[in-house]
Amino acid sequence: MIPPLALTANDADGVALVALVAAVVLLLAAAGVRVLRRNRRDAPSADDTRPAGQARPDAPAGQAPPPAAAAPAGASAPPRPAPSAPASGLDEEARKEAYRRKKEQERLEKERRRLEREAAERRAGEEAERAAAEAETARLAEQASQLEKAQAEAGKTLSAGLAKTRGGFMARLDGLLGSGRAIDDTVLADLEELLFTADIGVKTATALLEAVRGRVRAKALADPAQLRQALRAEITRILSLDGAAAALAPFGPGAVRPWVVMVVGVNGSGKTTTVGKLAAKLRAAGHSVVLGAGDTFRAAAGEQLEIWAGRVGAPVIRGKDGSDPASVCFEAVRQGVALKADVVICDTAGRLHTKAPLMEELKKVKRVLGKAAPGAPHEVLLVLDSTSGQNAIAQARQFHEALQVTGLVLTKLDGTAKGGVVIGICDELRLPVRWVGVGEAVPDLRAFSPDEFVEALFE
Repeated sequence: MIPPLALTANDADGVALVALVAAVVLLLAAAGVRVLRRNRRDAPSADDTRPAGQARPDAPAGQAPPPAAAAPAGASAPPRPAPSAPASGLDEEARKEAYRRKKEQERLEKERRRLEREAAERRAGEEAERAAAEAETARLAEQASQLEKAQAEAGKTLSAGLAKTRGGFMARLDGLLGSGRAIDDTVLADLEELLFTADIGVKTATALLEAVRGRVRAKALADPAQLRQALRAEITRILSLDGAAAALAPFGPGAVRPWVVMVVGVNGSGKTTTVGKLAAKLRAAGHSVVLGAGDTFRAAAGEQLEIWAGRVGAPVIRGKDGSDPASVCFEAVRQGVALKADVVICDTAGRLHTKAPLMEELKKVKRVLGKAAPGAPHEVLLVLDSTSGQNAIAQARQFHEALQVTGLVLTKLDGTAKGGVVIGICDELRLPVRWVGVGEAVPDLRAFSPDEFVEALFE
C-alpha cells in the first residue's frame, strides 16, 4: 500500500500555478479556433458575390454579419466589387441595349447613305438638265446662225424685192382682171388708164395696149386669165429684147485682160456701192480685181471705195480730192495691166445728166480708158435708182447717147412701187438689164433674168 503523498505548501502553490497556466493556454487555443472558424465562414468564396457586410444565405436568421476586420495600419484596403444586379439579368439587358444601339446606328447610316445617294442623283439630274439645256441653246443658236448666214449669202429673193411693185401696178391689174368681167371695150379702157398711169412709160404702155387689142380683135382673148397671160408674155418679150443675146448673156469678163468696166450714174443712185458689190461678186467667182476711185469730187467716195476694197481684198487706186478723174482711171488700168488682173472697175463722179459740161467730163474718162488699154472700156454700166420712176428713163436716154451704155443696173428696187420702169427702159432704149438691187447686202445685187423677173412680178 502506497502511502498518500504529503504536499508541502510550496508544492501546492506550484501545482496551482501550473494548472492556471494550462487553463489560460486552453482558453487561448479555444479562442484561436473560434476566430479561424469565423474567418473561414465570413471569407467570400469564388461564387459568393455578396456585398461586404451582407449576411451569407446559409447564416442563421437574425445573425448579423461579423464586422469587417480592420486593416492593419498603413495597409491599403483591398478593392471591393461594386454592387451589381445578378449576372444573368445584367448580361441580357446589356446585350439588348448593345443590339438597339447597333440597329440605330445601322438605320442612321442607311438613312445617311440614302440621303447622299438622293442628293447625288438630284445633282446629276440637274447637271444633265443644265447640260441638255445648254446643248439645246447652243444648237438653236448655231441653227439661227446658219440660217442667218444662209439668208445673208442668198440675199433677198426677187419676189421680196418686188413686193412694193406688186402692191402698186400689179395690184391694180389684178383688181381689174380678177373681177370676172368679160373682155370688152370697157375693160380695155380701164386697162389703158392703168397702163398710162404706171411708170412703164407712154410708149411702152401704148405698145402693150395695142398688143392686147390685137388679140381681142382676133378673138384670141376671151377671159381675164387669158388677158393676164398675154400681158405676161408681152412683158417677157420686152425685157428679153426679143431674145437678143446681149439680154440673156451672163455678166462676166470677156477674153480681153484686163477687162475694163466703167460705172456711171447720177449722185445718189448707189453707184459706188454697186462698184463694191460687183468687185465682191467677181472676187467670189475667182477673178482678180483692181478698183479705180474715179469719183474725186464727192468727199467720201474714195474712202467708201477703200472700205469695199478692204472687204473684198482688192487693190484700189485713188487720187487727191478734186484731182482729174480721168488720170485716176488711167492709172487704175495701168495697174491692172501690171498686175495681170482679170477685171478693172472704174468708179466715176455722179454726173447729172442735165449738165452738159459734166457729161463731157465722162466722155473724156472713156477716151482715156481707151488709151490705157485697147478697146477699153469693155463694159459701160449705168446705175439707175428705181425710185426715180420716169426720170430714170430720161437719165438712161441721155447717158446712152453720150457714152453708149452697154448695160443697166437698177438699184433700190425693194424700196419702191415703181419697179415697172425697167419695162419702159428696155422697150425704149433696147438696153439689157444686167443687175437689180433688192437690198443692202452683197447677195442682194442679183443678176437679172427676164423670166425670173416676170415670174416674181406676176406671182
